Amino acid sequence: MNILYVDATVRPDSRTKRIARYLLDRIDGEKKIINLTDENIKPLNNELLELRKRLSNEKNFDHAIFHYAKDYANADTIIIVAPYWDLSFPALLKNYIETINVNGIVFRYTEKGDVEGLCKAKNLIYITTSGGKIISDDFGFGYIKKLAKVFHGIENVEYIKAEGLDIAGAEIEKILQNTEKYIDKIIDKFD
Repeated sequence: MNILYVDATVRPDSRTKRIARYLLDRIDGEKKIINLTDENIKPLNNELLELRKRLSNEKNFDHAIFHYAKDYANADTIIIVAPYWDLSFPALLKNYIETINVNGIVFRYTEKGDVEGLCKAKNLIYITTSGGKIISDDFGFGYIKKLAKVFHGIENVEYIKAEGLDIAGAEIEKILQNTEKYIDKIIDKFD
């Protein structure tokens, strides 16, 4: 199994990363790790959009601009790791999403204008933690889930979260261990 691990955590002692590593250590397969803090993914600008559009129209996907999209489209399982910040996820992840969302690699439009996902993955696992309560899943996980299912063609989207970690009196270690126990219960889905 080919696993793509996309890490949008920025703190070295990230609790989100701890949970993700717990999962990653229990899934067998070849693992490609993309640490977004180490990558130089810029927000799309006019120059990049025009280059991508021209190359996509030519069906020339050999350019380096497409390597993230190809990795994403060819993975069997995708793990996205991102803390819950301000009702969403870090901008690093949004930049990555803009970079991978390429018509002709990750999805395509049919003759009727419908979207057809082209990703090989059957599973996408989204892992997050939050200091407070996650007020709405719509803007973080919900966005990723909709993209995965509607645009990318990924059938199973799993949500793993640990919340309330910074609330006064929170039993942080217990919350994290409970999340790890949850992973133990669902791990068979991803073999």
